[in-house]
Amino acid sequence: MRIPDETRDQLSAKFAVLFPHLDERQRRLLMGTEARLLGHGGIRAVARAAQVSETTVRNGVFELESGEEPLGRVRRPGGGRKRVADLDPGVRPALLALVEPDERGDPMSPLRWTVKSTRTIAAELARAGHRISADTVGDLLREEGFSLQANAKTLEGSQHPDRDAQFRYLNEQAREHRDTGQPVISVDTKKKELVGEFKNSGRQWRPAGEPVPVGVHDFADPQLGKAVPYGIYDLSANTGWVNVGTDHDTAAFAVESIRRWWLGQGRAAYPRATRLLITADAGGSNGYRTRAWKLELAQLAAETGLTITVCHLPPGTSKWNKIEHRLFSHITMNWSGRPLTSHEVIVQSIAATTTRTGLHVRAELDTNTYPTGVRVKDADMAALPLTRHAFHGDWNYALHPQPSPVIPAARAPQTPEPEPEWHQALLSDPALTGMTRRQLNDLTEILAPDGDTRRGRPPRLTFPDQVLATVLHLRDALAAEPLAVLFGTSRTAMHRTLQKNRRLLETHGITIQPATTPPTTLAALQARIQAQTGEENKIKTTG
Repeated sequence: MRIPDETRDQLSAKFAVLFPHLDERQRRLLMGTEARLLGHGGIRAVARAAQVSETTVRNGVFELESGEEPLGRVRRPGGGRKRVADLDPGVRPALLALVEPDERGDPMSPLRWTVKSTRTIAAELARAGHRISADTVGDLLREEGFSLQANAKTLEGSQHPDRDAQFRYLNEQAREHRDTGQPVISVDTKKKELVGEFKNSGRQWRPAGEPVPVGVHDFADPQLGKAVPYGIYDLSANTGWVNVGTDHDTAAFAVESIRRWWLGQGRAAYPRATRLLITADAGGSNGYRTRAWKLELAQLAAETGLTITVCHLPPGTSKWNKIEHRLFSHITMNWSGRPLTSHEVIVQSIAATTTRTGLHVRAELDTNTYPTGVRVKDADMAALPLTRHAFHGDWNYALHPQPSPVIPAARAPQTPEPEPEWHQALLSDPALTGMTRRQLNDLTEILAPDGDTRRGRPPRLTFPDQVLATVLHLRDALAAEPLAVLFGTSRTAMHRTLQKNRRLLETHGITIQPATTPPTTLAALQARIQAQTGEENKIKTTG
């Protein structure tokens, strides 16, 4: 029986409306139902109206006539394509050998030193004869218990045998001080921050497509420099104080930060305090081996009348310091994604840091200078009013409020001695060469037969100057770069000259002894190098 065209058009319209809402099996059963209703020729008519094969419609008719219960799924169990892992049993072990070469596979695996993305792993498996896609690699890895993970900062290096005991002792000291109303603070220096238009990790809400423009390179601005935030966190009051320095992170800077906290906040919060407990990590400007730290604390104790007890965290556990996750982490989140364009921005961002648990922070800018290289003599240390605790006296000690100790005169830079004026003859000064000018000439005559050659291009330096440069290099530890500036030649030529003349000296058995102390006239050479380098840079900039 011929199916009317009108009926086929109605079926096409019906299928176009219903098919997008049905799964594969439901569409097949619908087409089988329509074909059965049409009778003879119905399978072909439905197939043309639905634009599918007649076999698909015929399968739908057979499923209806079989009288089976609903499957609850689109395909029968076992239907569809077989899994790659079932078709290729060797792909799973090969995959594990690639992602874990140190444990299950070949340690010389080509993927050991590359990024193990699913696409890279799939390509490597394909080269080994396993046909697999990147998505299937991801599925198999998840089945084996793998997931994408970053590195976890949990290794703290070698652990001191008394680490746990020190933590218990520190906690006992903190509890005893707090129970008696004495202040307990945690101190540390936060990461130094570049000041200027530099990228700051994190994101902030801004109009779409309008990120804050910052510099491509993270080179410190010579005018703005870096900010050095030193933090003091009051454990009992949940308050913070950050002293933002602009110079160096030294022991003097650390203690000055504590002094400012006490005068600006601590003294008012603890008017009856007679003691102060400081918990600090084991290194840096407040390290337990830093003599200047103890000397400065002794002066602070004398000024405030407080007995200052210090308990250091064991080496390798600085991230356990309370200030890290009670103060510094919140400061970092508060200025996340915001370029720290000035010291004012840094101070204001720190001062605006709060938490739902009630943290309040005060910050101020410290523009003082803090010279480095301060040396504390043994006699100064012996005179300190310092008492070491019975348990680990190197980590736990107290400084008592006795008369102020003498601080080495290092906070104000000493006035340097006047440097000798520069002139070219200064290069052969006996104080620099360690020999008289006559001895220098004799050395030149000894080396000349083998070293004063005229092959190739004419040398840019005369041979006497070459010998003089070699003597200054060996005796005064002047490198090729500054010597090239002093003798007006290139760095490459100076390197070759020094290499050649060192071989000559070894051949003749001549040794140039290095100076035991730097000659005083060396300062004039250094000043000349700096001046000459500055002139060259200025010419390059203006040119």
